[in-house]
Amino acid sequence: MIKSSILPADTYIVINRTLLSDKDRNILIMLYQPLIGSVAISLYYTLWSYLDKLEIMSSEWTHHHLMGNLRIKLEEILEAREKLEAIGLLKTYVKKNGTKNYIYELYSPLSAHEFLNNPILATSLYNNIGKIEYEKTIQYFQNYTVDLKDYENITCSFSEIFEPVAITSYELLNDDIKRSNKRNLDIISKIDLNDVFALIPEELFNIRSLNRETKDLLIKLSFIYNLNEEMLNEIIRNSLTEKRTIDKELLRKNARRYYQFENGGKLPSIVFRNQPEYLRKPVGDTSKRAKMIYAFETTSPYDFLTSKYNGGKPTKTDLGILEFLLIDLNLNPGVVNVLIDFVLRTNNNKLIKSYVETIAGQWKRNNIETVEDAMNLAIEETSKKKTGIRTRKKQEIKPEWFDKEIEEEEMNPEEIQKLEEMLKEFK
Repeated sequence: MIKSSILPADTYIVINRTLLSDKDRNILIMLYQPLIGSVAISLYYTLWSYLDKLEIMSSEWTHHHLMGNLRIKLEEILEAREKLEAIGLLKTYVKKNGTKNYIYELYSPLSAHEFLNNPILATSLYNNIGKIEYEKTIQYFQNYTVDLKDYENITCSFSEIFEPVAITSYELLNDDIKRSNKRNLDIISKIDLNDVFALIPEELFNIRSLNRETKDLLIKLSFIYNLNEEMLNEIIRNSLTEKRTIDKELLRKNARRYYQFENGGKLPSIVFRNQPEYLRKPVGDTSKRAKMIYAFETTSPYDFLTSKYNGGKPTKTDLGILEFLLIDLNLNPGVVNVLIDFVLRTNNNKLIKSYVETIAGQWKRNNIETVEDAMNLAIEETSKKKTGIRTRKKQEIKPEWFDKEIEEEEMNPEEIQKLEEMLKEFK
């Protein structure tokens, strides 16, 4: 996907590709806002407000006007826009001719039924608002049921009231009539469903019963619960019915139980997969340092940690550390990559949770958001450490995590050489 930076002078128009109603506002506030935040929702409402009286298209505006309206920086607008795109509320197009001209297409939110039955969105909402608030939300959107067992259905059918008659020939094609349009979540699947089902015997599963809805559910479950082909295969086998079909409700429960069993009862949440676009280093620099920054920015922390295992899989403990850094401390993915790399390089490839958490806390308090700032701080702390080894008795100012038990051993010449090599790579 091509990313494009925005300037205040760049223009945009808003086009409505759907039917928007007041009921959408409750869904946006109660279901979407806990996932994408109030700034993204405010941006959606603001773009909505720019539409003409027929709610078809807006006038042309500049992003400088949008900054003034929302009272936020352009970088925050870009982050909010990307969240709206990712969750299916917006599509963005750009034309470059000196200044850039953008088109923002608005789409309806999912219905409450669609949202709360989407395993990715429902699970993330549950994690963000907690069990009590989630149950209140479910109750708010539940249908009101009436006992009709003593009533007789006397509703007329269409054919009982109307009948066809001949009319003058006319082309009855109305594709341009406005209707409610929604975008599905665009997920690039890492699993091959053909490989998954190739391992299930035909006497257990009827492959012809597999439809698009079930395939979509399998892809979403594999994404939110981070399942590979082997794991998904086992979960499917435990979710088959006597009729050799997949029980979708049982499939959801088994996938959730599997994840909770593997992760100490926790449920997954969603975070940025890699470094947000607005926090990345501008393209154009071809130095070795710039290439390293780009690698940190464009690699997910899970993939980065996995690359350190030489073909193996990260341990549950190490994955728990990633979860703490990304979700609890809310560090950006690129910063997490630098932190993990720094700890592994300086600590003989060991990740000790208390040590990592202490360093991460310092980086969070220093408001480290970009890869470049993280690398600079890593270099600074490494330089202090190396100086401290050579003049240990004279050294008084130390980083707050220097006296941790993990740091008590003095570095040998080989380890010092590795640190110097790391500095050369960063510089």
